[in-house]
Amino acid sequence: MRIVSDTKLDFSDVLLVPKRSELSSRSEVGLFKNYTFKNSKRIYEGIPIVASNMDGVGTFGMALALAQYGLMTTLLKHYDVWDLITFFTQIRESGLIHNVAYSLGSTDEDLDKYHKVRDQVPIEHICIDVANGYSEKFISFVKRFRDDNPNSTIMAGNVATPEVIEQLILAGADIVKVGIGSGNACSTRIKTGVGYPQLSAIIECADAAHGLGGHIVGDGGITCPGDIVKAFAANADFVMIGGLFAGHTEGGGEVIREFEMTNLVTRNLLNGGLDHSTVTREYVEFYGMSSKKAQEVHGSGLKEYRASEGRVLRVPYKGGVDSTIQDMLGGLRSACTYSGARNLKELPKRATFVKVNQQISALYGLGKL
Repeated sequence: MRIVSDTKLDFSDVLLVPKRSELSSRSEVGLFKNYTFKNSKRIYEGIPIVASNMDGVGTFGMALALAQYGLMTTLLKHYDVWDLITFFTQIRESGLIHNVAYSLGSTDEDLDKYHKVRDQVPIEHICIDVANGYSEKFISFVKRFRDDNPNSTIMAGNVATPEVIEQLILAGADIVKVGIGSGNACSTRIKTGVGYPQLSAIIECADAAHGLGGHIVGDGGITCPGDIVKAFAANADFVMIGGLFAGHTEGGGEVIREFEMTNLVTRNLLNGGLDHSTVTREYVEFYGMSSKKAQEVHGSGLKEYRASEGRVLRVPYKGGVDSTIQDMLGGLRSACTYSGARNLKELPKRATFVKVNQQISALYGLGKL
């Protein structure tokens, strides 16, 4: 047993220090980035924000909406073969295939399904996604997949420490997913006591990946647009988002409505009148993909040897995703002007973090301003 005594940091532990800027308007900030991937040799150009392959987030509808802005989506693992073939054919014809990644796990069944889709339509980006990327079996799977798909860009994870980042890149991954237990709908830290503060994980893992010519995507812990900024400032190449993209029409989840009746309406109903109750709240369920709920939706339920490592949350129904995207991108542009960065690429070079006891006024969350 050993204890690492250095304090590790999450997004809520820091703020960015403002610096002198020569920019006169947020409109001058460039958010598109270009990457050449180490193993696939493919070139990527876009805004490096990625929708997670979670229910209600990594959907066909979300992928089409985000691609219009230059963002990427990792699709759900649970679409059937013919739906995937149809969708990839559609986005290839429309030129949006660069903004979508096919997702799979590390089983033989996952591989067989992928081959059925790939045999019908080319796939450029792959997300090999497991909860625990530390097993030798997973690293071997990534290597085997790379050998079989030399020209595909491979995103693989999740891990949270530099040593395994290096192993996965050397095994063939182009982008490694960084984040253990940091997701808003994840309960891994509660059930297992395992995890790593997300900001420090990004800083340390980015350093290891970039030393080998690889890339990382910070996956988890994003609660607001400011957290996206901090992840990029910490040198994440991509930022993956689940919760902030949940609750939108494009996610396809059932909208749950709560009703409220006034005393007058209640009396009318008791007297045989019409129901004039009004909708006061609208929600959509959002849950971790290691939760009991996800196992019931996509499998035969939670196995007796497993604990549920995901939570079921109700997020407010937000309508179309356009306003959320604009809020994220607007926050990024504004942060760059505060930091004096002309584009997203310059942000880490201009970034200085300061540790804080709280990052917002206590009154902000209470709606008293």
